Amino acid sequence: MWSSTVHQLTYGDIKAAAQRIAGQVRPVTLAPVDPGAIRTAHRDPLDDRAPEPCRVWLALEYMQHTGSFKARGARNFLAAHQEDGTLPEAGVTIASGGNAGLACAWAAQRQGVRATVFLPTTAPPVKVARLRAYGADVRLTGGEYAEALAACDDFAATTGALASHAYDHPLIAAGAGTLLEEIRQQVPGLDTVIVAVGGGGLFAGIAIAAQHHGIRTIAVEPDNCRALNAAIEAGRPVDVTVNSVAADSLGARRTSAMALHAAQQDRVHSALVPDAEIIRARQALWDHRRVAVEHGAATALAALTSPHRHLPDHPDTASGYRPGNGEQVCVVLCGANTDPTTLSPPA
Repeated sequence: MWSSTVHQLTYGDIKAAAQRIAGQVRPVTLAPVDPGAIRTAHRDPLDDRAPEPCRVWLALEYMQHTGSFKARGARNFLAAHQEDGTLPEAGVTIASGGNAGLACAWAAQRQGVRATVFLPTTAPPVKVARLRAYGADVRLTGGEYAEALAACDDFAATTGALASHAYDHPLIAAGAGTLLEEIRQQVPGLDTVIVAVGGGGLFAGIAIAAQHHGIRTIAVEPDNCRALNAAIEAGRPVDVTVNSVAADSLGARRTSAMALHAAQQDRVHSALVPDAEIIRARQALWDHRRVAVEHGAATALAALTSPHRHLPDHPDTASGYRPGNGEQVCVVLCGANTDPTTLSPPA
């Protein structure tokens, strides 16, 4: 039986997930960024190599089933439990009206499993409708998420339903990590992957896979929504204040121990970006690519487009990231469950 408290994520878990969900999720599409569009770092005066622009790709994971990377982890989670004979007749349950809930309902429908999703009564009708379209039994309980979560826990305890989590489980993170494997197949010489961080499931999976291949991981968070960055500074998961335009998808108050462990490995760097740069990056994707993504997805791109400087309050953390000479970089655009009417029309 799997438990995130006793099982640390490994590269073997990610390889097993890749085999488990092969043919069940959409392979990621990569799109190159126009040459010269991303500025590189100042060159080392002792670097005698010929100047060469960085090469940047966008991983269009928002085209995944349910509109986000979450489908990978949800599919792996249910398939692994089905393989082990630990998937109960009561099915799976989760408290989430966001991307995790949608992915859980979708994966359950694909595997012929019952899904019971708990939401507060304040949940937008459009989310309830989408969940029901995936065949989920939607239970509206309480006026806040915490009440819906408590009801979900009670339901799991009384019915025996399998409780899923949005990010804090090795099977969920391993499924997310399969994304890096697919990116690397298309860019064999990849140097760096840039990923936004919320609770840490996507980051942990990608960072562990990247470390195995000697690839650098840049973990990007809004500067007022920095659960992982704060945990790195403290050496343990700590609660943080959540106040960001990207809080709907990156608004975890505390990162997972699994994500912190991944962040403490070699070749992982933390970066913070301000909300203004997140908004600007999201608008730029719309203006130049006609791509409408969540603010959380734009947070990863903002690391490349925002000014690069060290933060006085966080001396070990940079604001933004500048690739080096000839560096090959991939930016993960992880989700697009967003309202496109919030994007400005072209001038």
